[in-house]
Amino acid sequence: MLKWNDVLRLASQGNLEPDERVVKTVAEWRAQLSGEEYRVTREAGTERAFSSELCTLLEPGIYACRCCDTLLFDASEKFDSRTGWPSFSQPIKPNAIAYHLDNSHGMTRVETTCNTCDAHLGHVFPDGPGESGLRYCMNAIALQKK
Repeated sequence: MLKWNDVLRLASQGNLEPDERVVKTVAEWRAQLSGEEYRVTREAGTERAFSSELCTLLEPGIYACRCCDTLLFDASEKFDSRTGWPSFSQPIKPNAIAYHLDNSHGMTRVETTCNTCDAHLGHVFPDGPGESGLRYCMNAIALQKK
């Protein structure tokens, strides 16, 4: 189980190796993704809060990366954070997510990306429920429910 100190260590000292890598050109990503999917996942954008039904959808399932289909989260780790974005307390595997220190917008946060294709997913915060204390605050448009 990952905890906040693990996330900070990975963000500052290097991420775990992914099971595989997916690399595409900008043209290939643009052809595959809608304009908004591209903006969020490839340009580190943020979707509008409460813009997706995934925020409150708490039924069983697996969530994968919109860009490369890598499995990222199990719905058993999903919770309603009331933030306007889908939230999870743990990734499906420790090496599914990559962590990067983000000093934009006048604050320090930890950005999360797909460790397989580098798609921007959202951020992780140390204010989640349960033993991990983590809240993976994800852009719903970066995910697809399987």
